[in-house]
Amino acid sequence: MDLEAVHFDERGLVPVVVQDARTGEVLTLAYANREALEETLRTRRSTFFSRSRQALWRKGETSGHTQEVVEVLLDCDGDAVVYRVLPQGPACHTGARTCFHRPLLEGPKDLGFVLGQVYATIEERLRTLPEGSYVAKLHRAGLDRILKKIGEEAGEVILAAKNGSPEEVCHEAADLLFHLLLTLKEAGVTLEDLAQTLWERHRPREG
Repeated sequence: MDLEAVHFDERGLVPVVVQDARTGEVLTLAYANREALEETLRTRRSTFFSRSRQALWRKGETSGHTQEVVEVLLDCDGDAVVYRVLPQGPACHTGARTCFHRPLLEGPKDLGFVLGQVYATIEERLRTLPEGSYVAKLHRAGLDRILKKIGEEAGEVILAAKNGSPEEVCHEAADLLFHLLLTLKEAGVTLEDLAQTLWERHRPREG
């Protein structure tokens, strides 16, 4: 990034929107000075400038809840920046996943957000293998059992579509997506891998 294109304000700061790269969820609004932005680009770890402490603030330095930066974007006017990150733990000092956890107006959840949340839950279940967990049960049964569920759920989607019931299709498709996400995790495929593959296939081509 050409930092000469960044328009820092009279305090030498630029607002930074931190966004979960998996789900698109906005995690934090913070500020960066030139040094913080340079360090973020160099280390690929979220770094900001604390206005209260008048010092650099490296996310996770004390809490351990670091953020791996996968992309940094500058807006059209050059006066705001987005860090797209892979968070390791909650973003908010309260322990909430995002600092924006107090809704003033509820809205529908984006599919990318929901898939990211489900994938993260699957990761946690596979890491801890709690008793009574459906994910843990399928994992213990082995990959063949999981793949069999993919076939079963795909068949259910086909039947639901043939029946012409949108509600039934939605229900069965959700089951299929859940088992597909589990298969991706078992196969070592991340949502970022899948998104990149889809983007390479379908992104607009110039000319």
